[in-house]
Amino acid sequence: MNLLLLYPEFPDTFWSYKHALSFVGKRATFPPVGLLTVAGMLPSDWEVRLVDLNVGRLNPRDLAWADMAFVSGMIVQREAARSLVARCKQAGLTVVGGGPLFTMEHAEIEGVDHAVLNEAELTLPRFLEDVSRGQAEAVYTTDDYADMADSPTPRWELADRKHYHSMALQYSRGCPFNCDFCNITSLLGHRVRTKSTAQIVAELDAMYVCGWRGNVFFVDDNFIGNKRHLKADLLPRLINWRASHPGITFQTEASINLADDATLMSQMVAAGFDTVFVGIETPDEAALAECSKRQNEHRDLVADVKRMQQAGLQVQGGFIVGFDSDGPSVFRRQIDFIQRSGIATAMVGLLQAPKGTKLYQRMQAEGRLRGAASGDNVEGTTNIVTRMDIEKLHAGYREILETIYAPRHYYKRVRTLLREFRTPRVARHLTRADIAALVRSFYRLGLLGRERLEYWKLLVWTAFRRPAQVPLAITLAISGYHFRKVCEQHIR
Repeated sequence: MNLLLLYPEFPDTFWSYKHALSFVGKRATFPPVGLLTVAGMLPSDWEVRLVDLNVGRLNPRDLAWADMAFVSGMIVQREAARSLVARCKQAGLTVVGGGPLFTMEHAEIEGVDHAVLNEAELTLPRFLEDVSRGQAEAVYTTDDYADMADSPTPRWELADRKHYHSMALQYSRGCPFNCDFCNITSLLGHRVRTKSTAQIVAELDAMYVCGWRGNVFFVDDNFIGNKRHLKADLLPRLINWRASHPGITFQTEASINLADDATLMSQMVAAGFDTVFVGIETPDEAALAECSKRQNEHRDLVADVKRMQQAGLQVQGGFIVGFDSDGPSVFRRQIDFIQRSGIATAMVGLLQAPKGTKLYQRMQAEGRLRGAASGDNVEGTTNIVTRMDIEKLHAGYREILETIYAPRHYYKRVRTLLREFRTPRVARHLTRADIAALVRSFYRLGLLGRERLEYWKLLVWTAFRRPAQVPLAITLAISGYHFRKVCEQHIR
């Protein structure tokens, strides 16, 4: 069997980093770790090629070579996935759909011959067995959750690693919390399931053997969902592993209660973690209660963020407006919170109701759904009928984006972060890409950019006040350029 693993192109979004990647000569942020994991489950006699449309093209020779195509993706890749499926069908290929997009919407995507849904460790073996007997069914699904011990090491050798800014791996699935707008628990459940420490080390070893020496993103939706295993086993092992494997740094996602555990934060920093994304959503207590974000209620969220920054973890934050309880003051409150917290990477979106969430079910019951969620966090659309007048909501949302990514406000926020942030002692080699990014930032931001005055003020301030943080300051300046470009596109 000749098999194509196909990953659709991402649109230009907040997390695509398209405008920032051009500074470092990369084409995409991460390789498709889900497809690479699936590749590790395939029969040894299958010939496999990965074509990631974010870094390369699907050419007619690939289509002529293949017998079958596996297509995966997320909601934000919906339209690109439809086009990709149609092209494969036109070439006469058998098309198999999997991953989050197809698990939620396979019935709406024409041309898929077989839908292998939910967690592949459970459904893919059944499909492969039926294919071997020539009796493959249309849909493979399950209500069970996989044992992470059955998840193989991704086949990193299939990805053209030079085109990616970071690698990715998955340690756990599931989340103990119950936020009503989040579809993680509907897809992966509340019980946090983890890979063994030996599995994680094997995956890192495989990356290292392939030559990787950069950032690795733990794509877990809540990395600290099982604190006991982290503190007693995984993090101590990662600390030891990095001592003999220099050049690797980590980032991940976690809930705000990470700020309550100084020991855990210290261990994470010692293990090489320097960035963590946190779903903060809103400083408004009524909205937090409305969406069942219990873990964020009754806290000093700014103080929580600063504790993580002072521990050596740069905090990236997710924010939402458009809750039923939101009033006219929410937009200014969001701006003030973001500026005071020093969260440079602040993703602000309108509330959306993805299929399968409690919010979706509630909006459906109230007759307030307006189609499907886009999956794009900052495009300014919503698929619900909001309590707030939609024009006022859009105007307030535009005010947030225009303010927080205006150069003066953004660079002020970066300085706030740098004042609080304890630079981790992370051994990292200066690469050609780093030097190229520095030179390009001098030209594109320092000479030609709308932000040139703020750019030079930041570099001078950092050089005198926080000299060890100059690389981070330049990285954040480049990231801010991308965020501003994306926000300006959506505002227009």
